[in-house]
Amino acid sequence: MGGLVDPGNAVQGAIVELTRELADPVRLTALQVLAAEGPHTMVQLADALGVSAPRLGNHLARLRAAGLVTVEHTGRHALYRVGRDDLLPVLTALARYAGNDAITPPGRTAAGADIAHTCYDHAAGRLGVAVFAMLVDRGALRPPDGSSSDVALGRDLAAFTDLGVTPEAVDPGRRRLATACLDRTNRVPHLGGVLGKEVLDALLAAGVVVRGPGDRELRITPRGRRRLATLLPGFTPS
Repeated sequence: MGGLVDPGNAVQGAIVELTRELADPVRLTALQVLAAEGPHTMVQLADALGVSAPRLGNHLARLRAAGLVTVEHTGRHALYRVGRDDLLPVLTALARYAGNDAITPPGRTAAGADIAHTCYDHAAGRLGVAVFAMLVDRGALRPPDGSSSDVALGRDLAAFTDLGVTPEAVDPGRRRLATACLDRTNRVPHLGGVLGKEVLDALLAAGVVVRGPGDRELRITPRGRRRLATLLPGFTPS
């Protein structure tokens, strides 16, 4: 009977290959951005990552060879997108495994803005990420598939009702209804679009959060701590 470590085992080989590609911070972050926000050109992606296009190009070539990203040419532009629909849950699980290390870099203590802040007109930080995860877990949103930053509503909208939002009554106008906006600190999505604004407005109106003295900081109130303990099990504001 052979041992469990088998170089010819296809499952083991696929996992080893994936972890090899995710081991580099540039490739990991590129996949996180593409999985959460949808397709990017190389220039857009390089700007988001803060690296040069030539350096990023080498990493994208590796990811393409591994089947983790695909590229589509439209005119003079090349759009990169994730190559597998099941990649975002893997990246999300890794970010959650990292715990506070992904939220608070070494040598820096967590500030209020790390816990909750605004991103344009919606909530971001640990609070925004926790709200998005709750909406997906409870079936109010479908997980993003990496083909676009748009997020579709799920079949059970009760989680939105608990937040004080009625999606059926929201008129998005020319804006997108709901988007997966990559949280730059936590590396997983928070809710953007018109519904993201509606959720933040509802949290402010209910006194769950108030605007802090910082530029975009949100502060969770004592009332909010009690409310969030029920609404977001496992979320700790401190």
